[in-house]
Amino acid sequence: MTTPFLTLTNIGKTYPGVTALAGVSFEIAPGEVVGLIGENGAGKSTMMKILGGVATPDSGTIEIDGTQHTALTVPQSMAARIAFVHQELNLFDNLDVAANIYIGREPKTGGPLRLIDRQKLRIMVHPLLERLKVDFGPRTPVADLSIAQRQMVEIAKALSLDARLIIMDEPTSSLTVSETERLLGVIEELKSHGVAVIYITHRLNEVEACADRVVCLRDGRLAGVLQRDEIEHDAMIRLMIGRDLKALYTPPARPPSRGAEIRGLVSSPFPDRAVDLDIQRGEILGLAGLVGSGRTELARTIFGIDPPLGGTVTLDGDPVTVSHPREAIAQGIYLVPEDRKQSGLIIEFPIRVNVTLADVEHYAERGLIRRRGETETAERQKKRLNIRAPSVETKVVTLSGGNQQKVVLAKWLSMQPSLMIFDEPTRGIDVGAKAEIYTVLRELADAGVAVLMISSDMEEVIGVSDRIAVMHEGQISGILTDRATFTEENVLELAVNAPAHAAA
Repeated sequence: MTTPFLTLTNIGKTYPGVTALAGVSFEIAPGEVVGLIGENGAGKSTMMKILGGVATPDSGTIEIDGTQHTALTVPQSMAARIAFVHQELNLFDNLDVAANIYIGREPKTGGPLRLIDRQKLRIMVHPLLERLKVDFGPRTPVADLSIAQRQMVEIAKALSLDARLIIMDEPTSSLTVSETERLLGVIEELKSHGVAVIYITHRLNEVEACADRVVCLRDGRLAGVLQRDEIEHDAMIRLMIGRDLKALYTPPARPPSRGAEIRGLVSSPFPDRAVDLDIQRGEILGLAGLVGSGRTELARTIFGIDPPLGGTVTLDGDPVTVSHPREAIAQGIYLVPEDRKQSGLIIEFPIRVNVTLADVEHYAERGLIRRRGETETAERQKKRLNIRAPSVETKVVTLSGGNQQKVVLAKWLSMQPSLMIFDEPTRGIDVGAKAEIYTVLRELADAGVAVLMISSDMEEVIGVSDRIAVMHEGQISGILTDRATFTEENVLELAVNAPAHAAA
């Protein structure tokens, strides 16, 4: 192998209550494609932040061209010619391709005004686009480009920095099969020019297609490394697993009964895919899948945030309309969103207001809010959920993540849920709060509520669910009904394969 130009040795990073990385070491050589795999929360993002100079490691060293660093700054990372293509593309729609590629680094004209030299800018961009064999030019407005074309603009931006290492984070999550093949061809081209790539993805077939080596992280530690001749689907899955997850499970207190039935439901990100799913009263149905598989989009469609393109939802056999959240709420369909601060709470308001906000008409009399009624409800939910705060007048912004999540739960539990959808219910909260939320989920199911729990935490899905449905690219790829089959291997197999493959 070519001599590595970048070596990470015993990198460690901790956040309050969380070990993000512990003693991780790996290296990368010119022209090498390294597939970086692992479950959500395994430490991949933290490692990339350290390489980009955004996060500072607590221990270990980073060696670049023989020079050791205890940490990198952003300028040092850029000087080392490390570039990123993020999953969320950072482009300006109101500018053209050339302006986006050289944003902040534009060539200037002479004279006192020092205006942007647009002609020179386009001349500089043209060879980058030719190298990538794209079908648009420097003057094309970014607003007119597809997601795949925008991805190429990001890669061109990295090449404009004369990058020798490009880190791609879930680069194909929004691409079609043909666009993915085009991207893999570009990676091969970069490799032939000596550019190294760290390819972060959950799509193991892509790793098999392009990686020279695979590095797997699990729970912040290096789980193993696979060389080119060892890279195959089952070997990667074996590296990604390794825990006994059944201790969290509490059996249901009642047999399941008819609840929500979803038939042919089509969400806008996947207009050619339909979802059929039964969410029974008395059960916790776990919904697993990889980033971009369509789980959150399904939840948003059921709750009426995004209008369905087709299909039906029935509750207890009766059809329900889900064209707006108000209609969903009126029929007892509630959503605990993935981003609680953005979508679940008004964080500058007190607990009392957040708890009663979704049912504020109930507390109104002649156009005025009955504050006493609000306070009684909020106090009751604060006690029920053990929300740790001085009073219900405490602003939500001052609470911990776990207590903020409990306030979101309190909002819905103060009403009459029939179907509760939890999207990543324990993301970013501590172990103790997680256990309390799992108890609430089970209590809801035992009270006859249909519970759908969307989670990227494999331990959570396997340890809490009565059944597990798995999504792959906008549709259900399989459902596990026997707890004896609840293994990470089986869930991952369904998550990384199309339904036809999984059924076979």
